[in-house]
Amino acid sequence: MRVAFDNGVNFFDVAESHSGGQAQIDMGMAFRRLQWRRSEFVVATNIYWGGKGPNDRGLSRKHIIEGLSASLKRLQLDYVDIVYGQRPDPDTPMEEIVRAFSWCIDKGMALYWGTSEWPPHLVIEAIRLARQLNLIAPVVEQPQYNMFHRERVEKEYLYLLDNYKIGITGWSPLASGVLTGKYNEGKIPPDARLAIQDHPVINRLRAGYFSVEGHRKMEKVKQLVIVAQRLNITPSQLAIAWCLKNHFVSSVITGASRPAQVEENVKAVQYLHLLTTDVMHELDLILGNKPEPMFNFRSS
Repeated sequence: MRVAFDNGVNFFDVAESHSGGQAQIDMGMAFRRLQWRRSEFVVATNIYWGGKGPNDRGLSRKHIIEGLSASLKRLQLDYVDIVYGQRPDPDTPMEEIVRAFSWCIDKGMALYWGTSEWPPHLVIEAIRLARQLNLIAPVVEQPQYNMFHRERVEKEYLYLLDNYKIGITGWSPLASGVLTGKYNEGKIPPDARLAIQDHPVINRLRAGYFSVEGHRKMEKVKQLVIVAQRLNITPSQLAIAWCLKNHFVSSVITGASRPAQVEENVKAVQYLHLLTTDVMHELDLILGNKPEPMFNFRSS
């Protein structure tokens, strides 16, 4: 975190579900040791999966308030800047969700609230309901966004982004490390995330890596590596810069296991100018997955 901060990063994202809350504890201890002024950094946390009990998950008023309270204790903070509803909750009325997040903001537990991986119609419902009831609307959405996962941000969210000015903080810009090129030899490095055993999410990602579609992606990554080499940047920097070229994207969320990875990733901001219109077109041809725009029946 110190390396990130020293290189210009002041936005830190975590969730109550990360390592069963241990990630929040570790981050809180780091904040305490680093002794940064609270005004110098921004913290976001996600609420949804807080435990195994029936009231420890979802977006009921009870769990939003209790989950955020527990998160603040683990983080050793008086408030977070952003609290996300990490997934939509079909079992809780939207009014209850909006009222609960608004209450947390009114009580000074958070400054803003947002959504993560919500379909656009539910985000719009929350915004309209907040306006109707004089409550606080979500201001940011946190979807997965990378070169292999484009449909939601570049097509499904277009009406939402154009008309409601929601910010985007995309997660997994490196597609779980695939876009770094480190898996291109057909093997998983022992220190890579996909080498972790007996973890359901990692197991699913690893299965995808060895699938037919996974092999197709590897072939595309090999071509992306060539483009990165020509631009004299790393594949990771190319992938992150590509995300940031989307003017709807406010920030991207990256993880790192070593300080050197942080330093490498942060430099991507310096290379946005290298992704010219021609380069972006070349990348679209390699990827072959640019979403088709909505069909205009009036002009047909």
